[in-house]
Amino acid sequence: MSEACAPLARPCKVCGNPADLFDVVDFHKNCQGPDVFPLSGVPVYYRRCGTCGFIFTEHFDDWSEADFKSRIYNEDYIKVDADYEEKRPAANTSLIEQVFGADKHRIGVLDYGGGNGGLAAGLRAAGFEDVTTYDPFSPDFSTRPDRQFDLITSFETLEHVPNPVHFATEISGLLADGGLVLFSTLLQPANIAEIRLSWWYAGPRNGHVSLFTAEALGALWHPRGYNVGSLNNGLHAAFRRQPSFGRIKFGAQAAG
Repeated sequence: MSEACAPLARPCKVCGNPADLFDVVDFHKNCQGPDVFPLSGVPVYYRRCGTCGFIFTEHFDDWSEADFKSRIYNEDYIKVDADYEEKRPAANTSLIEQVFGADKHRIGVLDYGGGNGGLAAGLRAAGFEDVTTYDPFSPDFSTRPDRQFDLITSFETLEHVPNPVHFATEISGLLADGGLVLFSTLLQPANIAEIRLSWWYAGPRNGHVSLFTAEALGALWHPRGYNVGSLNNGLHAAFRRQPSFGRIKFGAQAAG
């Protein structure tokens, strides 16, 4: 048995507490359904932390960027994420315009994990003057910025990250003092212990390797001095102090 599926508990990638084996799915399981690809015959094991509830797999921990590009983010990726190219960037552009449009001339925006640059292009067309895309898996936007930004957006990225601590640390280094991180990832449903990885969002072929709870988001951001709150089950924000721009209202999950 390989180390990735060893039965003994392993440290949670977010909080460090023991995480037992939780479930196993075929590599081709994806968010669009079972008819997209045939079974691959490759098992992908996921663990769940007994403390913060974070679900993760170690299957991809030793993959290189080239591995991800050739085996997940390839020409077939659109088959498992139909909204990637146009629908999601358009919807996110509308959201950012609604929440931050009054400040479009004075804030610097970074779209972290911005894929094809669609969101940045939409924001520029909407009048945002300072917008940058960064995505190590996109050749056109793979150069890491060497400056800080007031607003960092990261839509449908965190669930793709094998190392969430690195994600939060890197974003912290790119965020200006008084800045805000606005990110999306779908939180686990309340009945995750019953449905396990039959949950539609658990899809290794989509690159969904990290599945969060509200507690896991807190365990990720709080040690770095951030407040984190959820506007709904899929949209969240992290900040060290309330920013002087935008219109963000948190629900009951906001924490210090």
